[in-house]
Amino acid sequence: MLKKVLFAVVATGFVSALALPVQFTAAEAATTCKDAAKMQFPNDRKMQKAFKKGCKAEFKSSQG
Repeated sequence: MLKKVLFAVVATGFVSALALPVQFTAAEAATTCKDAAKMQFPNDRKMQKAFKKGCKAEFKSSQG
């Protein structure tokens, strides 16, 4: 009986852990637009600037 209960608890924990959305890219996990741009485009400064500008505009529109 105790084995069945423990197995059910472990199985429930395993299923609930799999259900959590944990799909972050490096750019999404960054704290600032600048860091996200550097991670997304490490060698291209023009693309970093464009990404940062778009990120800031998106952030401002979501706040308003």
